[in-house]
Amino acid sequence: MENGKTLIVIPAFNEQDNILGVIGDIRTHLPDADILVVNDCSVDATAKRARQAAGVQVVDLPCNLGIGGAVQTGFKYARDRGYDYMVQIDGDGQHLPREVSKLAAAMAATGSDMVIGSRFLDVRSFRTSWQRRIGINIFRHLFRLLLGLTITDGTSGFRLYNRRSIEVLARFYPSDYPEPDAIVLLYKHGLAITEVGVAMRARESGHSSITALRSPYYMAKVTLSIILSCSRTRW
Repeated sequence: MENGKTLIVIPAFNEQDNILGVIGDIRTHLPDADILVVNDCSVDATAKRARQAAGVQVVDLPCNLGIGGAVQTGFKYARDRGYDYMVQIDGDGQHLPREVSKLAAAMAATGSDMVIGSRFLDVRSFRTSWQRRIGINIFRHLFRLLLGLTITDGTSGFRLYNRRSIEVLARFYPSDYPEPDAIVLLYKHGLAITEVGVAMRARESGHSSITALRSPYYMAKVTLSIILSCSRTRW
């Protein structure tokens, strides 16, 4: 990343209380990176507050596309403007910009095309609810069984992508709960994936879309999606 053009993509839906803090934290730790906020048709002041930050680009989606559509917008923006690297940092404040250096070091050391920031490797920090941890553990076994990969935090959205993965995911990116499927997709395109332990924190304000009641539905849907994605021919 030292010699490349880097874009930080922040998908945001109703994050008016978090967005300026996230942008400020990125400015402090990644002063040379460009920042794109993808406002996923928020009904609060997310876009207005993001535009208060100097030098930040804001894309307003015309309807709520969900996390998949918002992040794919970021991939297309990065591809079309020639960025070498893209970092996804969620708008809820869970991802720590200071940890991006660990993602970059792992990419440089391994030559991987995507690096996932994992809450379950070497670092003790916020680790989400127990319901979600059960799902993450099930996904870990699925990735091991179906792909031969060890992925400890397949739902983490804290990721660094190089140019090759940007180009693939700008064309194909799952629309619903996309992070686990994106692992399968990149694997099927022959791209290398690795993880590195990072610290995270609980969201600073607002609520996650995946509640305790929705967790079983999420687990069932993503499990089925991973199996189907592994069984189909390449996108």
